[in-house]
Amino acid sequence: MDKPAVRTRSAVHAVADGHSLPALAEKRPRGRPRKTIDERDDGNRRVELVNAAAKLFRRKGFDATSTRDIAAAVGMHSGSPFYHFKSKGALLYAVMDEGMRSAILRQTAALAAAAQDAPDAAALLRLLIRNHFDVLLGTGSDFIPVMLYESRSITAKQRASLARLQGDYESVWEPVLQALSSDGRLQCPVKLARLLIFGALNWSVQWFDAKKGASLDELADAAMALFIGESLQKPMRRNRA
Repeated sequence: MDKPAVRTRSAVHAVADGHSLPALAEKRPRGRPRKTIDERDDGNRRVELVNAAAKLFRRKGFDATSTRDIAAAVGMHSGSPFYHFKSKGALLYAVMDEGMRSAILRQTAALAAAAQDAPDAAALLRLLIRNHFDVLLGTGSDFIPVMLYESRSITAKQRASLARLQGDYESVWEPVLQALSSDGRLQCPVKLARLLIFGALNWSVQWFDAKKGASLDELADAAMALFIGESLQKPMRRNRA
């Protein structure tokens, strides 16, 4: 895998300890030539392909989506995507990889933004659930559903790489669930609770309709009431000094 996994746990711990987040991108080394306009456009076209493929794979499924469909969605000739990706399968993996990396960064940012309020474990769980609903169902939310339902179409090595990213994402939830368990607010073993929570939240991509029913905030409150019997429809609690 060309791009190293983002280590979410360390970033979250830094926030908890009152330190600033580490830089997410390295500075360009001295003497390295700047990219030409063509090279910058090449990167933009790759992003366009990944975004278009995510939408099509989610709507039509991987097998029913052709490379011609993806090329047409971004105004390319039918063979042009192969300049950027070796195969349709490589493009599918790029969609999943981008989805997980983006989810990790969004989760880290959400926790960093909330750190100044010193939320307790219940407030942190709601924040994580609300953010996860946004990852699954909000703007630009095609990536993770594709990963959830098209993983059979990638290689075992690719699945292992995604599993490591998924582990980084989910590891942040464990200390929150442990704290709730210690307080007697989580009536389930932590490992099982994590599996059941993610199973329930992820299934929402099958039935949620933004034009009908609840908002994402209402979904988060309902999930909290279901998992720990608290909806947190009140000011955020603060930890005692």
